[in-house]
Amino acid sequence: MAEEADKKKVLKPLKNFPTEEYLNSGHRACQGCAEVLAVRHVLKAIGPDMVLAMATGCMEIISSPYPLTSWNVPWIHVAFENAAAVASGVESGLKALRRKGRIPDRDLTVVAMGGDGGTSDIGFQALSGMMERGHKVIYVCVDNEAYMNTGVQRSSSTPFGATTTTSPAGKVTPSGQTTWKKDMTAIAAAHGIPYAATACPTFYTDLIKKIQKAKAVNGPSYIHVLSVCPTGWRIPPEKAIEYGKLAVDSGIFPLYEVEAGQWKLNRKPKQLMPVAEYFKGQGRYRHLEEKLTTYIQGRITERWEQLVQRCGADGDK
Repeated sequence: MAEEADKKKVLKPLKNFPTEEYLNSGHRACQGCAEVLAVRHVLKAIGPDMVLAMATGCMEIISSPYPLTSWNVPWIHVAFENAAAVASGVESGLKALRRKGRIPDRDLTVVAMGGDGGTSDIGFQALSGMMERGHKVIYVCVDNEAYMNTGVQRSSSTPFGATTTTSPAGKVTPSGQTTWKKDMTAIAAAHGIPYAATACPTFYTDLIKKIQKAKAVNGPSYIHVLSVCPTGWRIPPEKAIEYGKLAVDSGIFPLYEVEAGQWKLNRKPKQLMPVAEYFKGQGRYRHLEEKLTTYIQGRITERWEQLVQRCGADGDK
């Protein structure tokens, strides 16, 4: 019996899953951090020939304590607000150098990466400019739904009803956060870029496929990755993958893509899981009463139905 139990513990290698690592172990991410998992998958999907501009945030803090670094690819740390601007400059510079014959004319992917604060708040202007000008850059937002590296302050990506240190739940504001999460993927798609998508490292094959699609398009692309944060969400570290699935299957964070203007739903549960199941066990939602939960459920269901209709997935089983 013991031998049979040991066999069950052996994980089979995933077919065609990249084994190379471009973000070394030994970094200082919190236990169970799904954001660093997302970043690893993104880098694996792109491969070694890249230049990465990264905004200040959790990933920069945990990966580059001077004089050390966890990065095995060319990596530029920039301020909160200008990852997209720096990546635009790198892409333009490489183009000019190729044109002058100063560097070989080979494929080199330029990537910009920021958290939800560096993307939807502070870096939004630079990101909008990058997409409007048509730079061939993959922009990846790793969204843990607050400014986690500075003490769990709210951002415009923090969902309605979550409590943070700057949107605390109490007598004045029983819900905590009083605004709804900014839909950055739809905003990016509205720029008319070739490719925009949502993703979650719980569904890693979906994430990798989307990054590879983004790499292939001729122009800007935007990938918004939900990155479960056990520390800020106040959940056990071993639950990060499980909460990613709950977020997707409850309709809180649907997986979809917009390719050449065509919207497509990538995962459609037979029946949405109640948001109460997703809230259960998260410390940031434990103040929510039934009335507020019902209110949020109504809004999530309404937005899900709008998305399904927009994707033309009404008749899908």
